[in-house]
Amino acid sequence: MKISLNGNRSAPRPTILAAVANAPAFGGGMKIAPHARLDDGKLDVCVVRGMGVSKLFCLFPTVYFGRHLGFNEVEYTQTETAGIETEYPFDVYADGEYICKTPVSFSVARAALQVISFAGC
Repeated sequence: MKISLNGNRSAPRPTILAAVANAPAFGGGMKIAPHARLDDGKLDVCVVRGMGVSKLFCLFPTVYFGRHLGFNEVEYTQTETAGIETEYPFDVYADGEYICKTPVSFSVARAALQVISFAGC
């Protein structure tokens, strides 16, 4: 998998998971991107590189607490744009729904959505 961040493409490396997020958690509370903020205009990219099955088994529960970032095989960064390329087309999902196949590009628009809430209604 090749990951591009702000147009800078990495060399291909074995990868188990690449998550691009703008919120800290998904999948029932897994804090895959613990430093993500909805309003910062950045994407948080978490990449889990190749590792043995036993180490992956140890890593998995740490994701619920955001502690997976301490593993050497986990890369985490914030960026304005991200892209993912794979040797063969690979399924891409958003919120559990199939979206497309790789290659794929991501970007976020800062402050593009205004939310108004009313208290005491």
